[in-house]
Amino acid sequence: MTDVILSAKNLVKRFPTGKANSFVNAVNGVDLKIRRGQVLGMVGESGSGKSTIGRTILRLTDPTSGEINFAGQDITKLSPGKIRPMRKDMQMVFQDPWSALNPRMKVGDLIAEPLKIHFKMRGSECVDHTEHLAKRVNLSVDFLNRTPNALSGGQLQRVCIARAIATNPKLIVLDEPTSSLDLSVRAGILELLQEIRDETQAGFLFISHDLGTIKLISDEIAVLYLGRVVEQMPKEKLFEAPSHPYSQALLSAHLPSDPNEKLNKFTLAGEIPSPINLPSGCAFHQRCPVAIEDCKTSVPKNEIISQGHFASCAQIAHGKNIIQRDS
Repeated sequence: MTDVILSAKNLVKRFPTGKANSFVNAVNGVDLKIRRGQVLGMVGESGSGKSTIGRTILRLTDPTSGEINFAGQDITKLSPGKIRPMRKDMQMVFQDPWSALNPRMKVGDLIAEPLKIHFKMRGSECVDHTEHLAKRVNLSVDFLNRTPNALSGGQLQRVCIARAIATNPKLIVLDEPTSSLDLSVRAGILELLQEIRDETQAGFLFISHDLGTIKLISDEIAVLYLGRVVEQMPKEKLFEAPSHPYSQALLSAHLPSDPNEKLNKFTLAGEIPSPINLPSGCAFHQRCPVAIEDCKTSVPKNEIISQGHFASCAQIAHGKNIIQRDS
């Protein structure tokens, strides 16, 4: 039996702009796999398609094309009615807990909601499970009779996590769940997520723009640029030996924890292109400091760097992957 919980192949998502034959190309041919107990981190600039990928693989939004396989079943074109029973096995934690929770419901009812919907749980059994979930996310049961406006951001995110794990899901997508929290609260949430992963062996897709957070929780990291995965690798590789020019640029912008560590800097030219009018060839070639003529016309293929490490770059295909950096 395979341990792959979620796989996506050539995933594409386009949104109409309202003009004839005009689309926002949010996701452009993404392949990914998430295994049991694995945390796949996904990093990239704002607008690179991270959140859209998370929503699409859970079928919260329909893909334009491609294939999504969840727990051995093709769910790409399943109707909402057929997807609904599977919702308990695939959950999402959103970036903003304030907008993710009904402000008029009590916290206890919010946590109990998935238990009632998916397991028809009622009465004392539901109360016991709700209190257990609250304690599991280090939330005092005293909060269960309060409404969300009485809780801090970190406490609200714990409520969202409790709801997500209530049904013992096989896959949890976390869309920047710590970006609105201060550092001390963020550390507590990450520690909680690691404990839950170890206990449940659920697969995680952890979406973030922050390399420090991604480094702490991920097993593998996928680097996204303009709706494409340009490099994927074990997390150590991103911080020790990234191969794609864009990955190297991201690392260059990351401040290390050691203030005495030497910084290797280089600056990318221009701005990220519009997803409405995608560049020809490699989407990164207009900003890439090592682009060659092939980059303007040919979409690069995935080049294997080492076990579990690939990058899509014409320079790598030519045996080169070194950027000249400014010290």
